[in-house]
Amino acid sequence: MTIGIVPVGRNATKLWGLAPEERLRRLARAQGLEWESGDELVLANVDYAFDPAWLKLAAAEPDRAIARGGVPVLARVAAGRGDDVRRAMEEGTKLDPSGEIAVVEADSFGELENHALRKRERPFMERLTWATRPMIERRSYYASYKGVTDLLTKYLWPEWAFHLTRLAARIGLSPNAVTTIGAVLCALAAVAFWQGWYWSGIAAGFVFMVLDTVDGKLARCTITSSWWGNVFDHGIDLVHPLIWWWAWAEGLHNYGRPLAPDMFAGVMIVLVAGYVVQRLIEGAFILQFGIHIHVWRKLDSDFRLVTARRNPNMVILVAALAAGRPDQGIVAVAAWTLLSCLFHLIRLLQAWLDRARGHPIESWLS
Repeated sequence: MTIGIVPVGRNATKLWGLAPEERLRRLARAQGLEWESGDELVLANVDYAFDPAWLKLAAAEPDRAIARGGVPVLARVAAGRGDDVRRAMEEGTKLDPSGEIAVVEADSFGELENHALRKRERPFMERLTWATRPMIERRSYYASYKGVTDLLTKYLWPEWAFHLTRLAARIGLSPNAVTTIGAVLCALAAVAFWQGWYWSGIAAGFVFMVLDTVDGKLARCTITSSWWGNVFDHGIDLVHPLIWWWAWAEGLHNYGRPLAPDMFAGVMIVLVAGYVVQRLIEGAFILQFGIHIHVWRKLDSDFRLVTARRNPNMVILVAALAAGRPDQGIVAVAAWTLLSCLFHLIRLLQAWLDRARGHPIESWLS
């Protein structure tokens, strides 16, 4: 059985530079739905903008309408049926709850778990007008944010990245173009670190770090995620931290505070091994238990704020540089990497023991 989506009504208000029908078309493609054809149809009221989670919910349940204030916004019906639903959508009137289609208010669902973004939230569903567009864009932007991430991404970047994401959407910049600009800045930061020009490298690096947030949010908000975009973005994210740390350590020669050869070797061994082992632990947790290690318990989500990933490590390096000791900064990053790796190893062992005792390993967000 095929399920398709059909836009109902007319609306000239654009969201993230997209006309409502084009946004629906992209949502349909992203969720594997047909466009205006199928054995079952999801009727979508274009007077409203909604989180993609609502479309998934609507497509999962036949003969049900999800409504806002009684007005149907999404409804799955059999092909050739649903004239009363279409009429209510077009006229902006309430759907008779005693009819063949069950009417469920969006507010009755409460918070929903978003596995991909590691959070629970109440998805947005709002009437789309020129007056409400700024509010909806802000809500949809924050809805695209991961709930469990590092402290800079969670608390410092959001507002900057929001305005840059909106600007990129307005001028038609693609997520891959943003990633490319970021990649150039990432490389410039590495060169600056290698030369001992730390403040210049930090400036380039921090802009790259913000753009690293923007490209993903832009892809989600404009529904333009792609296989290549994910490979390109995640490939850079996976490789560049070790290049930065190595370049930082090499740059200490030009800065005038080089590490002794034995210390340099030890720091780099810890950084490389710790980075690889921590990633392996995270992968093993997913393979063993089907969830990210960072969402098992609230403790794990809280530790993700400061664990030895790029952004928290940069906080350490900037603090050390401000004190005039970039050499101590890279040593501190190595020590924090070792401690973070040990923490995650202990958590993996604890999860194995819990499962062996018959306790289910589930996300605290479920």
